[in-house]
Amino acid sequence: MALKRDCVIVLIVLNAWLCQQLVQGSETYNRDSLDSFLYDYAFKKIRRLRSGKMYNVGPPSNFPGMEVAVARVRTSSLWNKGLSYGSLTIPPKIMPWPFTRRVDVVYQNLANWSSCYYSVPNHRLVAPVIGFLAYDSTNNGLIGLRAMGGHPFVLNFSSIYSNSSDARNVTMSMRYRCVRFDTNGTLELSSMMRESSSCVVREQGHFSVVVPNEAKDDNGVHKWWIMGIAAAVVGLMWLVVVVVFGCKRKKMKKMERESERCEGLDTIWIGRSRMPCASGIRTQPVLENSYLP
Repeated sequence: MALKRDCVIVLIVLNAWLCQQLVQGSETYNRDSLDSFLYDYAFKKIRRLRSGKMYNVGPPSNFPGMEVAVARVRTSSLWNKGLSYGSLTIPPKIMPWPFTRRVDVVYQNLANWSSCYYSVPNHRLVAPVIGFLAYDSTNNGLIGLRAMGGHPFVLNFSSIYSNSSDARNVTMSMRYRCVRFDTNGTLELSSMMRESSSCVVREQGHFSVVVPNEAKDDNGVHKWWIMGIAAAVVGLMWLVVVVVFGCKRKKMKKMERESERCEGLDTIWIGRSRMPCASGIRTQPVLENSYLP
């Protein structure tokens, strides 16, 4: 069991790394292919399907961490009772469009695969992408669900308050936005119900919670660079001053030592200049020959 758990952890980490690498090279994975694959996978896993019951079929082996569930419900039951599973609540008075007697509802929680398939420009996901799609049980075609009684679908994302460090930041929690990813590739942002941590939606699709990306303070970075360069210049100037002053001091001491070893000379003022002057002549001049003509 421990080995199996370690293998799952390794697969999840490897998936996150591959997801980052592949998303950088392409805009997104193929969402439609994923939806079709999960639908086929879910009904292949269930041998005896009871109407009105939601079945958790577990994640596919090549998508560890995902949560997939499916239910086949009569239209009459969907109209009278609605349907609820996990974070999804489908209220009563819901009608499939176009009309069909039975509806297959597929619930998805993409978990750590969310950012591989969905992204919002200038925002980041703070919750997994949750999806629910309705299919006609007779021909497996994708259909719509319409709220005829005025009660919308509800997706609860209360888990982000217990799992996300941003939840403890009041300012950050006020910036939470619900996002709906439509099947045609468009997206829609709406306000989140902070009291219940829920997103209220009118149509099926894929949903999550996002916050704006933190803007990079380029001016602040430039200021730090300028301050660093200024400090370096000032430090270099001080270093030059110290070196020059040290050289002069060394030269002065050398001159003093030389003067101490030599005979001292008197000084006289010539104009405004002070000049050295010998006090006398040591050896009197003597003529080599005293004969004078």
